[in-house]
Amino acid sequence: MTAVSRNAEHSFSKSNAPAIRLLAGLGVEGDTHLGVTVQHRSRVAADPTQPNLRQVHLMHAEFHDELREAGYEVTAGALGENVTTRGLDLLGLPRGTRLRLGAEAEVEITGLRNPCPQINDFRPGLLRHCVGRDADGNVVRKAGIMGVVLRGGEVRPGDPITVKLPDEPHLPLERV
Repeated sequence: MTAVSRNAEHSFSKSNAPAIRLLAGLGVEGDTHLGVTVQHRSRVAADPTQPNLRQVHLMHAEFHDELREAGYEVTAGALGENVTTRGLDLLGLPRGTRLRLGAEAEVEITGLRNPCPQINDFRPGLLRHCVGRDADGNVVRKAGIMGVVLRGGEVRPGDPITVKLPDEPHLPLERV
Protein backbone atom coordinates (compact mmCIF):
# COMPACT_ATOMS: atom_id res chain seq x y z
CA MET A 1 0.00 0.00 0.00
CA THR A 2 1.30 3.42 -0.86
CA ALA A 3 -1.36 5.48 0.96
CA VAL A 4 -4.52 5.23 3.06
CA SER A 5 -7.17 7.94 3.12
CA ARG A 6 -10.54 8.88 4.59
CA ASN A 7 -13.01 11.75 4.68
CA ALA A 8 -15.84 12.22 7.16
CA GLU A 9 -17.73 14.53 4.78
CA HIS A 10 -19.46 13.93 1.45
CA SER A 11 -16.85 15.60 -0.73
CA PHE A 12 -14.90 14.19 -3.63
CA SER A 13 -11.34 13.69 -2.35
CA LYS A 14 -10.11 11.99 0.81
CA SER A 15 -7.22 13.12 3.00
CA ASN A 16 -4.20 10.87 3.45
CA ALA A 17 -3.73 9.53 6.95
CA PRO A 18 -0.89 7.76 8.77
CA ALA A 19 -3.35 4.87 9.33
CA ILE A 20 -7.00 3.96 8.89
CA ARG A 21 -9.05 1.46 10.85
CA LEU A 22 -11.31 -0.93 8.96
CA LEU A 23 -14.42 -2.07 10.84
CA ALA A 24 -15.94 -5.45 9.95
CA GLY A 25 -19.21 -5.13 8.06
CA LEU A 26 -19.04 -1.32 8.05
CA GLY A 27 -16.00 0.11 6.23
CA VAL A 28 -13.44 2.75 7.16
CA GLU A 29 -13.82 4.32 10.59
CA GLY A 30 -14.36 8.07 10.24
CA ASP A 31 -15.23 7.85 6.52
CA THR A 32 -18.50 9.13 5.09
CA HIS A 33 -19.16 5.79 3.32
CA LEU A 34 -19.10 3.83 6.61
CA GLY A 35 -22.22 1.73 7.07
CA VAL A 36 -24.08 -1.52 6.55
CA THR A 37 -26.37 0.12 3.98
CA VAL A 38 -25.45 2.39 1.06
CA GLN A 39 -24.01 5.80 1.90
CA HIS A 40 -23.41 7.23 -1.58
CA ARG A 41 -25.98 10.01 -2.00
CA SER A 42 -27.47 8.88 -5.31
CA ARG A 43 -27.82 5.31 -4.09
CA VAL A 44 -29.43 6.43 -0.83
CA ALA A 45 -31.93 8.47 -2.86
CA ALA A 46 -32.77 5.42 -5.01
CA ASP A 47 -33.07 2.91 -2.13
CA PRO A 48 -31.54 3.56 1.31
CA THR A 49 -31.95 -0.11 2.33
CA GLN A 50 -29.47 -1.44 -0.26
CA PRO A 51 -26.47 -3.25 1.23
CA ASN A 52 -23.27 -1.23 1.17
CA LEU A 53 -21.04 -3.04 -1.30
CA ARG A 54 -18.79 0.04 -1.48
CA GLN A 55 -17.39 0.17 2.07
CA VAL A 56 -13.76 0.43 0.90
CA HIS A 57 -12.49 1.94 -2.36
CA LEU A 58 -9.11 0.72 -3.62
CA MET A 59 -7.20 2.26 -6.51
CA HIS A 60 -3.89 1.40 -8.14
CA ALA A 61 -1.25 4.16 -8.18
CA GLU A 62 -0.45 3.17 -11.76
CA PHE A 63 -3.77 4.78 -12.73
CA HIS A 64 -2.58 8.03 -11.13
CA ASP A 65 0.58 7.73 -13.26
CA GLU A 66 -1.55 7.24 -16.39
CA LEU A 67 -3.63 10.30 -15.56
CA ARG A 68 -0.52 12.42 -14.95
CA GLU A 69 0.76 11.41 -18.39
CA ALA A 70 -2.58 12.67 -19.79
CA GLY A 71 -2.01 16.02 -18.05
CA TYR A 72 -4.06 15.55 -14.85
CA GLU A 73 -2.33 16.12 -11.53
CA VAL A 74 -3.74 13.59 -9.08
CA THR A 75 -2.43 12.24 -5.81
CA ALA A 76 -3.40 9.38 -3.52
CA GLY A 77 -6.90 9.93 -2.15
CA ALA A 78 -7.70 12.67 -4.67
CA LEU A 79 -10.13 10.43 -6.58
CA GLY A 80 -11.88 9.32 -3.39
CA GLU A 81 -10.05 6.08 -2.71
CA ASN A 82 -9.37 4.76 0.79
CA VAL A 83 -6.44 2.51 -0.15
CA THR A 84 -3.88 3.23 -2.86
CA THR A 85 -1.82 0.27 -4.08
CA ARG A 86 1.11 -0.23 -6.42
CA GLY A 87 2.14 -3.41 -8.23
CA LEU A 88 -1.21 -5.18 -7.89
CA ASP A 89 -3.59 -5.58 -10.87
CA LEU A 90 -6.73 -4.61 -8.97
CA LEU A 91 -8.90 -4.40 -12.09
CA GLY A 92 -7.89 -7.93 -13.10
CA LEU A 93 -8.98 -9.56 -9.85
CA PRO A 94 -12.15 -11.68 -9.91
CA ARG A 95 -15.22 -10.89 -7.81
CA GLY A 96 -14.98 -12.45 -4.37
CA THR A 97 -11.19 -12.08 -4.13
CA ARG A 98 -10.11 -11.51 -0.55
CA LEU A 99 -7.36 -9.05 0.22
CA ARG A 100 -5.50 -9.20 3.52
CA LEU A 101 -4.42 -5.63 4.26
CA GLY A 102 -1.66 -5.46 6.82
CA ALA A 103 -1.64 -7.90 9.72
CA GLU A 104 -5.38 -8.22 10.39
CA ALA A 105 -7.80 -6.51 8.03
CA GLU A 106 -9.51 -8.44 5.26
CA VAL A 107 -11.61 -7.00 2.42
CA GLU A 108 -13.70 -8.95 -0.09
CA ILE A 109 -13.85 -7.40 -3.56
CA THR A 110 -17.43 -6.73 -4.68
CA GLY A 111 -16.88 -4.95 -8.01
CA LEU A 112 -15.70 -1.98 -10.01
CA ARG A 113 -16.16 1.64 -9.07
CA ASN A 114 -18.50 3.32 -11.51
CA PRO A 115 -17.21 6.90 -11.72
CA CYS A 116 -19.95 9.50 -12.02
CA PRO A 117 -19.95 12.80 -13.94
CA GLN A 118 -18.97 14.55 -10.66
CA ILE A 119 -15.41 13.51 -11.48
CA ASN A 120 -15.41 16.23 -14.18
CA ASP A 121 -16.10 18.80 -11.45
CA PHE A 122 -12.85 17.70 -9.83
CA ARG A 123 -10.90 17.96 -13.12
CA PRO A 124 -12.73 18.87 -16.36
CA GLY A 125 -12.57 16.06 -18.91
CA LEU A 126 -11.30 13.47 -16.41
CA LEU A 127 -14.29 11.11 -16.77
CA ARG A 128 -13.27 10.13 -20.32
CA HIS A 129 -10.00 8.80 -18.88
CA CYS A 130 -11.78 6.85 -16.14
CA VAL A 131 -14.34 5.14 -18.37
CA GLY A 132 -13.63 4.06 -21.91
CA ARG A 133 -14.28 1.26 -24.37
CA ASP A 134 -12.16 -1.70 -25.41
CA ALA A 135 -11.60 -2.88 -29.00
CA ASP A 136 -14.94 -4.75 -28.93
CA GLY A 137 -16.86 -1.69 -27.72
CA ASN A 138 -17.31 -2.95 -24.14
CA VAL A 139 -17.25 -0.37 -21.33
CA VAL A 140 -13.98 -0.37 -19.37
CA ARG A 141 -13.95 1.20 -15.91
CA LYS A 142 -10.47 2.10 -14.63
CA ALA A 143 -11.16 4.10 -11.44
CA GLY A 144 -10.60 1.34 -8.92
CA ILE A 145 -12.49 -1.40 -7.16
CA MET A 146 -14.85 -1.61 -4.21
CA GLY A 147 -15.07 -4.05 -1.34
CA VAL A 148 -16.62 -4.92 1.99
CA VAL A 149 -14.73 -5.40 5.23
CA LEU A 150 -14.78 -9.01 6.45
CA ARG A 151 -12.25 -8.54 9.25
CA GLY A 152 -11.30 -5.25 10.81
CA GLY A 153 -7.91 -3.90 11.70
CA GLU A 154 -5.53 -1.02 11.30
CA VAL A 155 -4.00 -0.41 7.87
CA ARG A 156 -0.96 1.76 7.13
CA PRO A 157 1.05 2.81 4.08
CA GLY A 158 3.77 0.23 3.51
CA ASP A 159 1.67 -2.65 4.86
CA PRO A 160 1.68 -5.77 2.70
CA ILE A 161 -1.35 -6.93 0.71
CA THR A 162 -1.98 -10.66 0.39
CA VAL A 163 -4.34 -11.89 -2.34
CA LYS A 164 -6.60 -14.95 -1.92
CA LEU A 165 -8.49 -15.78 -5.09
CA PRO A 166 -11.96 -17.34 -4.83
CA ASP A 167 -12.68 -20.86 -6.07
CA GLU A 168 -13.10 -21.17 -9.82
CA PRO A 169 -14.85 -20.36 -11.99
CA HIS A 170 -13.69 -16.78 -11.49
CA LEU A 171 -16.31 -14.13 -12.13
CA PRO A 172 -15.23 -10.84 -13.69
CA LEU A 173 -15.75 -7.61 -11.81
CA GLU A 174 -18.86 -5.62 -12.67
CA ARG A 175 -19.85 -2.14 -11.56
CA VAL A 176 -21.27 -1.78 -8.06
